[in-house]
Amino acid sequence: MASCILKRLSSSKKQLCLLLRLETTAKNLAATRHLSFTYQPETASAAHGETTRMNFFQSITSALDTVLETDSTSVLFGEDVAFGGVFRCTVGLKDKYGKDRVFNTPLSEQGIVSFGIGIAAAGATAVAEIQFADYIFPAFDQIHNEAAYFRYRSGNQFDCGALTIRTPSGAVGHGALYHSQSPEAYFAHIPGLKVVIPRGPIQAKGLLLSCIRDKNPCIFFEPKILYRSAVEDVPSGDYMLPLSEAEVLVEGSDMTLVGWGTQVHVLREVALMAQEKLNISCELIDLRTILPWDVDTIAKSVVKTGRLLIAHEAPITGGFAAEIASTIQSECFLNLEAPILRVCGYDIPFPHVFEPFYLPDKWRCFEAVKKLSSY
Repeated sequence: MASCILKRLSSSKKQLCLLLRLETTAKNLAATRHLSFTYQPETASAAHGETTRMNFFQSITSALDTVLETDSTSVLFGEDVAFGGVFRCTVGLKDKYGKDRVFNTPLSEQGIVSFGIGIAAAGATAVAEIQFADYIFPAFDQIHNEAAYFRYRSGNQFDCGALTIRTPSGAVGHGALYHSQSPEAYFAHIPGLKVVIPRGPIQAKGLLLSCIRDKNPCIFFEPKILYRSAVEDVPSGDYMLPLSEAEVLVEGSDMTLVGWGTQVHVLREVALMAQEKLNISCELIDLRTILPWDVDTIAKSVVKTGRLLIAHEAPITGGFAAEIASTIQSECFLNLEAPILRVCGYDIPFPHVFEPFYLPDKWRCFEAVKKLSSY
């Protein structure tokens, strides 16, 4: 009887291991299949010194390591942060700096942010992690009514500008509606915040260090599909990149393409397709900072090209592309040769099986380029 039970347990264990291997393989295949762009590594400025090969999440770890080493008041906290985090962005930091500076929190987004507001107001540097951007909404009241307005409400006597909230966002290939959202537009409506989204490892480290050291509370969205797929030679030392400055990645003369985060890489491929197939020269701009955003760089480009296409993963209605379109229409009306076009997610919950059809991939964006060019 005992031997029979042991055989069954052994068989069940083998089946479980097989299922786990199959699940892992399926997830890897799904992530590869839904990677709707080819990542093109960038080269760091020589002014930033020696580099080390890093993927996106390792560049985040490097930035956090730099902060903990150079700022004795800094603390990292969030769900599973002490264990390295679900995406491994804080791996090894608790062992290096101790449990008083890198620690776990209860599963309470509202509590995480309110705690961060308190310790930032008391003079510490607070780096909070919300495990997924999809779950940031229980903390919305604390971010909106407390963190963003703290300085204004006290007449600049007090502030929590030393608070930075990190959170993974965007499509990942298998995240479905609760692990794929891009909620940046919600926070773009809040005066007093800065909202930043990097496109790769070099940008991620430099922009995160700038956010943490900025004198205003910041939300730092990390496109999770890039955590392992984006690899670059990242400066090993301490460096910062400017906030609220868009970057022209590809210069062009016929059309302006604007995106941020993952979408920048989609638009880079679109710009290449437009040049090869249509002989259209596209200027590609990474917005980088959503709030306060760089109006001048976009406007200068549109004055030159006369056409503007904006793309993002979030639903189209009320998405940040609408704000850009409205502003540029007002600032550059006499320079526009065609209506501004937006290529975005649809006004539906983020789908699982139909994710490839939901995303503003290169084919949807390319069709928009053809429409714009023929107007």
